[in-house]
Amino acid sequence: MLHPPVPPLHHWLTKTLPDRTYALTQHLSRWQMLLLLACLGLLTKPLLVAHPAIWQQAIVAVLLIALGYSILHLEDGHAHSNGDRERLHLFMVTLSSLTTLRYLYYRTCNTLNFDTPLDAVFSLLLYAAELYALGTLFLSYFQTLRLRDRTAVDLAPVPQTQWPTVDVYIPTYNEEVEIVRKTVVAAMAIDYPTEKKQVYVLDDGRKYPERRQELQAICDELGAKLLVRDNNDHAKAGNINTALERTTGDLVLILDCDHIPVRGFLQETVGFFLDKTVALVQTPHWFYNPDPFERNLLTQGQVPVGNELFYKVLQKGNDAWNAAFFCGSAAVVRRNHLLEVGGIATETVTEDCHTALRLHSLGYRTIYYDKIMVAGLAPEKFSAYVGQQVRWARGMAQILRLENPLFNRRLQLSLAQRVCYFSATSHFFFGFPRLMYALAPTLFLLFSINSVKGLGIETLFYALPHIVLSMQTNHIPYKRVRFSFWNEIYEFAMSFQAGIVTLLALVNPKLGSFNVTAKGLVVNQRTFDANSVRYLLILGLLTAASLVAVPFWLLLSPEDTQAVLINALWCGFNLVLVLAACLVALEQPQMRRAHRLPRQLTAIIHSDGQSWTGKTINVSESGVQVQLEEWPNVADQVWVELVGDYDGRALLEAQIVRATATSRLETELAMDFINISPSQADDLTLVLFSDVKEWYSQTRQQVDKPLRSLQFIATTLWRVFTDLQPATGQKMRKQVQAPVELAWEGWHGDSYLARVVEIGSRDLRLEVQNVSELDRATLLETFPTVGLLFLPNSELPIAQSIVAQVAQAIELPNLNGVEARLVLELTFPTALATQQRRKIQTLLRSLT
Repeated sequence: MLHPPVPPLHHWLTKTLPDRTYALTQHLSRWQMLLLLACLGLLTKPLLVAHPAIWQQAIVAVLLIALGYSILHLEDGHAHSNGDRERLHLFMVTLSSLTTLRYLYYRTCNTLNFDTPLDAVFSLLLYAAELYALGTLFLSYFQTLRLRDRTAVDLAPVPQTQWPTVDVYIPTYNEEVEIVRKTVVAAMAIDYPTEKKQVYVLDDGRKYPERRQELQAICDELGAKLLVRDNNDHAKAGNINTALERTTGDLVLILDCDHIPVRGFLQETVGFFLDKTVALVQTPHWFYNPDPFERNLLTQGQVPVGNELFYKVLQKGNDAWNAAFFCGSAAVVRRNHLLEVGGIATETVTEDCHTALRLHSLGYRTIYYDKIMVAGLAPEKFSAYVGQQVRWARGMAQILRLENPLFNRRLQLSLAQRVCYFSATSHFFFGFPRLMYALAPTLFLLFSINSVKGLGIETLFYALPHIVLSMQTNHIPYKRVRFSFWNEIYEFAMSFQAGIVTLLALVNPKLGSFNVTAKGLVVNQRTFDANSVRYLLILGLLTAASLVAVPFWLLLSPEDTQAVLINALWCGFNLVLVLAACLVALEQPQMRRAHRLPRQLTAIIHSDGQSWTGKTINVSESGVQVQLEEWPNVADQVWVELVGDYDGRALLEAQIVRATATSRLETELAMDFINISPSQADDLTLVLFSDVKEWYSQTRQQVDKPLRSLQFIATTLWRVFTDLQPATGQKMRKQVQAPVELAWEGWHGDSYLARVVEIGSRDLRLEVQNVSELDRATLLETFPTVGLLFLPNSELPIAQSIVAQVAQAIELPNLNGVEARLVLELTFPTALATQQRRKIQTLLRSLT
């Protein structure tokens, strides 16, 4: 593949500068490097502390932002390798860091306000919030300096007799049995020698004896083993630790009960354990249903979901420093190493990260393998999402309080590992800083509390380069996983809850208990969960009220115009984000019974001895949409055969609910599965979730465009109130030419000879001519129940009688030589469905 010529600036940044830097520093010792960095720091001091005139600072700001955009242009168009991207990113990190430090120096020396006690308090609070944000920024820069992409270690060269044995743990408490069954079915189908794999369901639901009996029946049927205990001590961690005492596998694959694994899970992860120092292999958590942000804000997949930033970038960065940590599920752990640290940690409610910290402290390695290997369920409701996030926030704060990973000398961690763990455990403290950003301009406009002294054009010329360059720097690693301004929405939505629980965890790390996140909930109507965002609503009202005060400020205090306008813009920006965060609590109704997966599978339609092969557009556990190259002449009930990536198959009966002809002369059939047996449901689970080579969300093509992202957020404010409409199309019925005799109670004269032209399992269409005026009026006005006698012929040896109800009658005039006729739409009465079902099926098979 030919690439365009490389610009000189790109070559200098990715080749010349790194090579010369390496040549100068390759022989320096650690202390010499530190001395060199200190000297460079002293040389940059004049750049950081200089205070030029406003117009000079404006020029500096424009040049810095323009340079940042130039680097992004080089990265988008000419960075064809990870090494080039890393070097450009490192340059941007350096440039952004210097600009940020320059802003921080200006902010510290010129804008802290101690004019009144209230001004001083809120000025220091806002300053502390900014320090937290800057610290978080620098930590993220460090974590993303290098992103490690791994490939699987092939097990083929190793004889199967030497492969480690694996126990698969599926811990469960009170989740629906059907959710657990799907995970067990897929776990049993994982491609690994049968004698070296055992699946265990770890039931902690002592309070639900009937459910436990159902789980036992499932395990007996599928070949898994059920392990129970007589207490619920330490929740999930205690459940796993109890199982460790009762099982003997070399490795343990841990799966949440809603995390359905692909069949290649162990084949692609066990090979890493050939290195005896590896204690853990973690894979991403991926959810096949939309989370509350995606579903309630109707983003329709146009915005990356919340956890993509962590699993697509931050965990890769952690892995580069041997700091990738356990996430509780979708991970394989070496039993001996796990037992060496006392099993799963029980002191915090984020036992997974805490356990990884202890493994790293003993010198063991962890691996992050960035390939989606499980399909899980995200919380459907915002309240459930809040509960999950609160648990993570509390647990991370507990680890920070108990272990102090940055400074605790008892932990045998490298400096890089300490930084990565400190970044993770301090992340959820964003609550109060985020609220301060929202309150600062509101307090000024409503109560004249000035948190930033001398806020004006000069302050903007220092702040904008810092803000824009940090966005540009993060764009390089984040551009496909976190779009601009969405991080603010996530943080606003959780700000009050995260702020409270992290503060309480710091004060008393023993507060709080493990809560199970509700999964599999159904939302039938649009409702607003005001309780989850009640404080955020108050914040939004205050922010809106502050904008009302702007005209009064401009009239009564014209000398403060710059500060008023800047605070007004700040409030307007905050208001859009706060409202978007509040609307996440507007629960949108679920239009389908099951979540559709946009997988492209081979689909074969079977009907009357004929078959049509197509591709699925989307598919779920309740239905499928199939694209065919032609319009099939079939009735509305067919058999559909779905073929997985590894040739797994599921054969299901389906009802065609909608047929659509596309502009490319193709046919799209929307079908509901009917009469699904348990074995068919298991086959469907395997095809949908297990028989997968690569999930469609493994890579994302959309790239962040900041202005477009902000526009999309703004349109959310009315998009969420749009009524969702079901898709439209026409009925699917078999095209036939079948003579029938038509009669009904009270008709006048002999029966009429009619012709059935379309027939389905629930209705048909017929045409009849030469109807008397009186009978025509009866059909058009009273819609009677009629009797149909299908006359015998070569296709139908025996006459068949059917009862139907007139649903619609249309009179077609004489046109183009075709005689006038009456077209009747007839439906089969549901009260007679059982009696007539066999007759209708005979007609569907026989008529052509």
